[in-house]
Amino acid sequence: LCAFPSPPALAFSPPAAPIILPGEVDTTAAFAASTFPISPSDLINRAKQVLSPEIGIGTKDSGACLATDFEFVAAVVGPIGREEYLDALGGFKLEESFDIEQNTFGFTVDPLQPNRVWWYGRQISTQIAPFMGAEPSTDSSTELTLPPQSFHMDFNEEGLVKEFGFYTVDRRQGNTGGLGGAFGYFYGVGKPLPIRECQPYKPSFKFRMLGLIGKIGKKLSKKE
Repeated sequence: LCAFPSPPALAFSPPAAPIILPGEVDTTAAFAASTFPISPSDLINRAKQVLSPEIGIGTKDSGACLATDFEFVAAVVGPIGREEYLDALGGFKLEESFDIEQNTFGFTVDPLQPNRVWWYGRQISTQIAPFMGAEPSTDSSTELTLPPQSFHMDFNEEGLVKEFGFYTVDRRQGNTGGLGGAFGYFYGVGKPLPIRECQPYKPSFKFRMLGLIGKIGKKLSKKE
């Protein structure tokens, strides 16, 4: 008989009932009081519909899913309006150069802003065609792993998208220098744009000096 190792002992005792934190939102009450006409479950399904390959957040349906006042906004890009967004993505199609696994999860409706859907994504991509002058790697195991990103999509009462955006939530993960979105792909293939925003995060000189002053202050206070 094979002996299987015992699982490690937990460092805590699992609570018998869910824990409610002080200040935690009562989502049931919040949604019951909401006047937004689309239910949370229907709104999540609508977000997934807009994300589907058939619609592609407006890029495959000629923008039919986007409100006239739509804006795209990310950490350093935008806000940009509907037409500028469609023009930019119309000539910039990552899926033609990469086989992309979106790895989305955690879809939820914001109880304090019930027209907004949040979710996460952990994209893993393999280059399959030239991109920004970079040829695909001959090593088939080479992948681009972007850092985890938080996405959001706001809708109006008709179910059209008012806002779409995303932000990196853990820059220490992945192999694209902590960069998400298109900037992560530029960096990942070795073709980062020659701007600071398209480079891995580096603290400014003033920020480093501020940290140094803080460390010196702590050392001096210990000597007193």
